[in-house]
Amino acid sequence: MMKKKSLCVYCGSRPGNAPIFAETATKLGASIADEDWRLVYGGGKMGLMGTVASAVRDRQGDVFGIIPDFLVELEGVLEGVDHTIVKTMHERKMMMFEESDAICTLPGGIGTLEEIIELLSWARLDLHRKPLVVLNVEGFWSPLIELLEHVIDSGFAAPELRNDIIVVDRAEDVIPAAKERIVSAVM
Repeated sequence: MMKKKSLCVYCGSRPGNAPIFAETATKLGASIADEDWRLVYGGGKMGLMGTVASAVRDRQGDVFGIIPDFLVELEGVLEGVDHTIVKTMHERKMMMFEESDAICTLPGGIGTLEEIIELLSWARLDLHRKPLVVLNVEGFWSPLIELLEHVIDSGFAAPELRNDIIVVDRAEDVIPAAKERIVSAVM
């Protein structure tokens, strides 16, 4: 039997200030469940993290949360999903990466930015070939994409950096984009 594919979703532990962020997180969660993929996420119940995980859970999808013990009290854990509690943020990020076949980013803050940049750095160092799908909700990630272009144009990154990121505008395009890149990485 083939192992179920897993999508790691990086996103904010806050909801953001536009309703479209939570609406998109809900649509992404529904898509993950409908495609019979497993969600791997940061384990909290707050913000977009809690929204995407609740959407998968509410459609009887598989959810695996990974949260450091010091955040359990601050953020809480979502009921009705599998969780692992780790000691450090580093352990959390590594386990989320190891447990996933592809990664998606919803809007988020500094932690989400760190996760995106770390994955891009690892890809440039040939440490992984997992698809990184950026869900550019209402242009949220456009400034980051422009910054990456500036880094390339200024000679601080190879043009191949563009191949390490897949930008989509709709939640329903995330899984198909990830599937396509997983297939091409194997061939």
